Amino acid sequence: MKRIAVFTSGGDAPGMNACIRAVVRTGIKLGVEIIGIMRGYEGLIDGEMELLQSHSVSNIIQNGGTILQSARSERFKTVEGRKQAYEQLKNHNIDGIVAIGGDGTFSGASVFMKEFKIPIIGVPGTIDNDLYGTDYTIGYDTAINTAMWALDNIKDTANAHNRLFFVEVMGRDSGFIALRSGIATGAEAVLVPESPTEIDKLVEMLDENYRNKKRSSVIVVAEGDEIGGAFKIAEEVKKRNSIYDTKVTVLGHIQRGGRPTCMDRVLASRLGLEAVKALIDGVSGVMIGQIHNNISYTPFEKATKYHITVNPLLLEMVNILA
Repeated sequence: MKRIAVFTSGGDAPGMNACIRAVVRTGIKLGVEIIGIMRGYEGLIDGEMELLQSHSVSNIIQNGGTILQSARSERFKTVEGRKQAYEQLKNHNIDGIVAIGGDGTFSGASVFMKEFKIPIIGVPGTIDNDLYGTDYTIGYDTAINTAMWALDNIKDTANAHNRLFFVEVMGRDSGFIALRSGIATGAEAVLVPESPTEIDKLVEMLDENYRNKKRSSVIVVAEGDEIGGAFKIAEEVKKRNSIYDTKVTVLGHIQRGGRPTCMDRVLASRLGLEAVKALIDGVSGVMIGQIHNNISYTPFEKATKYHITVNPLLLEMVNILA
């Protein structure tokens, strides 16, 4: 391979810059030019590309977001859009791609690769940690630490005012962020998409705490909870018992930004390096992951089809320790 392109696609995740840096410097070390594609598949269709050199990725490893920017592309979902993307790759003499993103990114890469025989390696960059084939995704560790920090602060004010807080964290289809941050901060309950939400049991638990002189509580809610998020759950609880001074906080995109943790920087650097090596070795159509500290290759179809789920023992832990 002479030229490898790299892009970030879908939702941004802390650590993406560390991964870009690793791709660029590994490529240079192995005698391959690295082309940066701006704005993911959208930038690929429009030919927004530039040669990245070692100094291009200096002093970015500690930054959140992505220097290549990111976007979601409706055009790439069409045959015409993918054909235009392929023409751009040919025009820029690109031999392979490192795609950093989540399941949407890999689903698009799988179709594109089959249609035009372009070698593609995926790197899991998503805070949701819901991709099959890796213990952790890039950005997850930073996101749970950000959520933990915010929950600690909320717990201080909840205790000061004897309030019941419902705190919504990201996780449209998975409860990993909610579960880990909830356990780490001693939340009274954690509500996730993978487990049914029983409002009556939640109110019963809160009432028992109240009878035992516990006046403040924090309930962590994943945004994809079946009831409809923190505001809806708070509303349902108030219908059944109005004695609580109830507040709702939505953490939102604060979980996507910020400086990546040491764990995310190291993971992103390792996966970026291995992605370049895999392409040079002739590997294609797989997501690079890390399982039990070993590098793993998982086909795109498997990585996106089989999503890992939360450990029910951790849900039980919340109930016991609360």
